[in-house]
Amino acid sequence: MHPLHHPLFIRFIIHFNEEQDYFECHEVGEEYWKAVAPKNKLHPLTGWIQLAVGMYHWRRSNYPGALRSFIRSKVKLASGGEWVEGFDQELLIKNISNAIEAVTERKPFSPFPIPVTSKELKKTVKNYHAANPTVDQDPYYIMHKHRLRDRSSIINLREQRKRRNLEL
Repeated sequence: MHPLHHPLFIRFIIHFNEEQDYFECHEVGEEYWKAVAPKNKLHPLTGWIQLAVGMYHWRRSNYPGALRSFIRSKVKLASGGEWVEGFDQELLIKNISNAIEAVTERKPFSPFPIPVTSKELKKTVKNYHAANPTVDQDPYYIMHKHRLRDRSSIINLREQRKRRNLEL
């Protein structure tokens, strides 16, 4: 199986193109990255993750965060090798470049899709989406998901780490 046909990346595409839920893109992208190339921050998959993070920040008008993410994404996806196969890489890089220009000029958020060109990948995405239909979510929730989600497990983990560090 081509690495971009993995179910986690298929979900990434659906979250990005269909739902514009960039926070979930980041989550599933990171889960896949941890399975494929943990701790390798130069891996092209991190370029996809940074693209989603850039879109999330841009929509929330966090222009500095969006700019940093887009610049890093562009570098990694421009030389992504097999990790950009099945996409119009030229259009993808052009869209990222346009996003960099837009956030630099503090322009309002303007979403763009990941340009899938592979018929096989399009079919895989369509079949997965049909088998796993998405539920409409409140746009406000999608926009501010990192602040509105249940963070109790994250907070508990941080507290455990603090306690461990104090015990050492």
